[in-house]
Amino acid sequence: MVINVLAVVKQGVKIMKKVLLALIAAGLLGVIIYGATKNDNPPKKAATVQAPVKKQHEVITGAGSTFAAPLYGQLGSEYKTASGSTINYQAVGSGAGIAQFIANTVNYGATDVALKDTDIAQATKGEPLNIPVAFGAVTVSYNIPGVKGGMKLDGPTIANIYLGKITNWNDPAVASLNPGLKLPDLQIAPVYRSDGSGTTAQFTKFLSGTSPAWAQQVGSDKTVQWPTGTGSKGNDGVAATTSQTKGSVGYVELAYALKSNFTTAAVKDKSGQYVTPSLQSTSKAGDNLPNLPSDLRFSAINSPNPGAYPIASATFALVYQDTCKAQEVTTPEQAQALKGWFSYLLGPGQQSMKRLQYAPLPKELLTKAKAQVGSMTCNGRTITTQ
Repeated sequence: MVINVLAVVKQGVKIMKKVLLALIAAGLLGVIIYGATKNDNPPKKAATVQAPVKKQHEVITGAGSTFAAPLYGQLGSEYKTASGSTINYQAVGSGAGIAQFIANTVNYGATDVALKDTDIAQATKGEPLNIPVAFGAVTVSYNIPGVKGGMKLDGPTIANIYLGKITNWNDPAVASLNPGLKLPDLQIAPVYRSDGSGTTAQFTKFLSGTSPAWAQQVGSDKTVQWPTGTGSKGNDGVAATTSQTKGSVGYVELAYALKSNFTTAAVKDKSGQYVTPSLQSTSKAGDNLPNLPSDLRFSAINSPNPGAYPIASATFALVYQDTCKAQEVTTPEQAQALKGWFSYLLGPGQQSMKRLQYAPLPKELLTKAKAQVGSMTCNGRTITTQ
């Protein structure tokens, strides 16, 4: 029998090819099966709410401080450009901001005075975070025809003006502090905030700390019983009334004073020096804060730091630590946008705010503020941002 060797070889090659193809197919199938099995039981990791790759288009609402309104307006516009999310902010005053935070009608509140124990007792949705954002100054602005600057005032004199004990600009008590100024025989018209205000709390805290008469008769809070003067709503309202009234004096946040081209007084600090409100003197008020509490509920009014403007302190954002559980936000995506907003304020926003005459947070305080924002969760899950 003659065997065709070439035919046998060709047949063997065909069989080997089929075997190899079968093995390759089986190997690929094993990889697919292994991969599917592996994905069914992935290793457990810390729970997180992942941030989307693309820009978000969430809407975040905040309300409160008029003191910080220019800050939130400008930085909110920057954040929208960077993230796609919109910040809607209502400047209704710190008192209303705290109330709306507690009532859960906004995504975050804003105040120029740290939460009190009584506020925290009412915040029943979870653990409230009191996050410092920036430092600002409360100026003593005046409208005196012919006096374009150079006014010096101390706490007791300012207190006596608002107590109604000093009623004229050429009063000896004012003149003695300003021997180089020609003060007119003009009635003083004090202007104050009519709404609940952290600016009022800062201003009256300074007066209470420098004037025993003020501390005893009026005290310090977001709203007080003013002995004399005209009330106006918001920093913008006080600024408007002051600019329209000859002889007026009002306490106005620095950004509003600059916008209105006000003349502002240099105010006597703890060391006896007269300090003008500026970005530099405001920033010094936040340096090396003594006995800084872990929850960051502090005040820097009447700072002992040399060169620090004495009526300067922080403005704060208010949010619940678990913002989803507290129902401040409705979706994980909104929680990401809210945390991203705070991260922006404490990140790139720290440099941007200088243009508006708000001072960035000192390094130690900034680190602690960022840690508070970092602790935010959504139903117990860590919120990650872009």
